[in-house]
Amino acid sequence: MTTSYDKFGLKEVINASGKMTILGVSKVSENVLATQRFGGEHFFEMSELFIQTGAYLAKLLEVEDAQIVSSASAGIAQSVAAIIGEGSMYHAYHPYTDRIKKREIILPKGHNVDYGTPVEVMVNLGGGQVVEAGYANGCSPEQMEMMITENTAALLYIKSHHTVQKSMLTVADAAAVAKKYQLPLIVDAAAEEDLYQYSKTGADLVIYSGAKAIEGPSSGLVIGKGKYIEWIRLQGKGIGRAMKIGKDNILGFTQALVDHLHYGSESGDSMKQRLAPFIEELNKIEGIEAKVVQDGAGRDIYRASVKVQKKSATDVIASLKAENPAIYTREYQANNGIIEFDIRSVDQHELHRIIVRLKEIMQIN
Repeated sequence: MTTSYDKFGLKEVINASGKMTILGVSKVSENVLATQRFGGEHFFEMSELFIQTGAYLAKLLEVEDAQIVSSASAGIAQSVAAIIGEGSMYHAYHPYTDRIKKREIILPKGHNVDYGTPVEVMVNLGGGQVVEAGYANGCSPEQMEMMITENTAALLYIKSHHTVQKSMLTVADAAAVAKKYQLPLIVDAAAEEDLYQYSKTGADLVIYSGAKAIEGPSSGLVIGKGKYIEWIRLQGKGIGRAMKIGKDNILGFTQALVDHLHYGSESGDSMKQRLAPFIEELNKIEGIEAKVVQDGAGRDIYRASVKVQKKSATDVIASLKAENPAIYTREYQANNGIIEFDIRSVDQHELHRIIVRLKEIMQIN
C-alpha cells in the first residue's frame, strides 16, 4: 500500500462530527470497494448503465424510476433544471435562456440553509429562482400556497437537521399544496435513512446522498416519477455534464444501497450503549459535564453532549483539531459552551484517544 497520511503530509482524522462532506463523509465497506474495483476494471455503455442501475434501484425502493448522480447537491441542481426544462433539448443546451419564464422554486424560508453551500446556490445553478415562503421561525401550508404564481416551477422541501424544525409544515403538507396546484414537489433528504417515506408521502422527486446514511462512495440518488427522472437524465447533455459520476462509483453506490437495505445502520440503542462508558469517563474530567442527547431533528441518532466550564468551547474545539490526529466534533452549539461528539464513525480506540486529548486540553491553564 503506497497511499498513506505521511505520503501527502496529511493529518490523521478522528471523525466525531458525523457524516460530514468536509471529512470525506463515510467509510465504505470491503464489499463496496470490491464492486468499485469491478467497475473500474471494466467498460460499460454508460447511458445503459444509468438506465439499468436506475431501474434496479427503483424496483427495490418501490418508485417509478431512479437516477444515480454525483452528489445530493447535484441532485438538487439537476432536478430543478429538469423541471424547468421539461425534457427540452434546447433547454439542456441553453439552461438559462430567457425563453423560459417559469423558474420560481418555492422554499420555506427556514429551509434556505447553508449545509456547506447555500441551498439557493444549487437552485440557481439549475436555473431556478428561490422564492421564500413563511418566515425564519416557521412556515405553514397556507404561507407556501400564497407564494405560488404562474411562474412557479416546483416546490422544494429540505428535510435536514440544519433547517428550522418548529412551526414548519410537513412533507405531507407540502405534497398536498403541490397536488392542489399540479406542481412537482422536490424533497432533499440527503442524510435521511428512510428511503421509502417521502416518495410514499407524495414527493415527486426525492434526493439522497450516497455517502451519508447509505455509506457509499461519493454519489447521490434521485428517485421518483418516471417522467421527471427521464428529464434528469437529459441533463447529462446540459449542466449535468459538469457533475459526472464515474462507473466505479455508480456500481459502488448501488452495492452500498443494497447493503444498507439488508443490514441497516447502527441503531440508537447501540449508540447509547457505546456512549455510556465514554460519558462516564468524560464526567471524570474536571471542567466537563457530559450527557447523551438525541439528534435535534428527531432521528434515531444519539451523541455525547459536553458542556465546557471555565474554558471557551470554541478554544477547546480548535485545540482538538490542532494536533495529530485532528479530532473533529459537532460545533453547532459552541456559542452556548457545548460540544457534541457523534460516534457513528468512531471506534473504541478512537474514543479513548478523544478522552486522553480532552484531559490534556482541560489541564492547560
